Amino acid sequence: MATQLDLQEQEQLDTLKSFWKQYGNLLTWTVIAALAAFAGWNGWNYWQRDQGFKAGALYDELDRAAAAGDADKTQRVLSDLQARFPKTSFAEQGALLAARVQFDKGQLDAARASLTWLAEQGTQEESRTIARLRLAALLLAEKKPDQALAALDAAKAAGFEFLVADRRGDVLLAQGKAEEARTAYQAAWSGMDAALDYRRVVEAKLTALGAAPAPAAAASGAASAATAAAAGASK
Repeated sequence: MATQLDLQEQEQLDTLKSFWKQYGNLLTWTVIAALAAFAGWNGWNYWQRDQGFKAGALYDELDRAAAAGDADKTQRVLSDLQARFPKTSFAEQGALLAARVQFDKGQLDAARASLTWLAEQGTQEESRTIARLRLAALLLAEKKPDQALAALDAAKAAGFEFLVADRRGDVLLAQGKAEEARTAYQAAWSGMDAALDYRRVVEAKLTALGAAPAPAAAASGAASAATAAAAGASK
């Protein structure tokens, strides 16, 4: 004779069977999907680490070629980096390094191509802006000021505004537009932290254009007054 406990267990078992019949497939596929997602995440992380390791090895090779001044090998390794690992920071840094070596060796077309690739393909706005700043300098050296200004117009990364303004001043000055260059330099000087050494470079540019910033002018006036006072005292 079935006891009350036996009947309760049977009811629970029947309820479980009914539940599993209704939801078993869903639960099974949910677990499978979760396990697949976990495996996929681990696989993605492994792939990322593997890609980073291989890209890093290529960058080291590029760095050695650059240190040796071998522009041709630098370009070959960069092309490999760009083809295999275009979205890595190693490819972006490699493009900047290659462009410097190419410029130093007089390979201006190659340097322009390296910087243009980064300006257009870089994954970070900061990297693209740095490439455009250097590209503008190269184009200015090639006496292509209009193209240099176009490169600067596209340099939009936050925190680089004063560098963009300074480079714009250089281009405008080369075009003979002294007033516009002065405005650009003033924007650069005003946007810089007073502790930056480069601010004095911009200050010198403004002074050469007859527009020394107020602090510099005040300091110059104070120095002149002190010199006059000293001269008077010596008489």
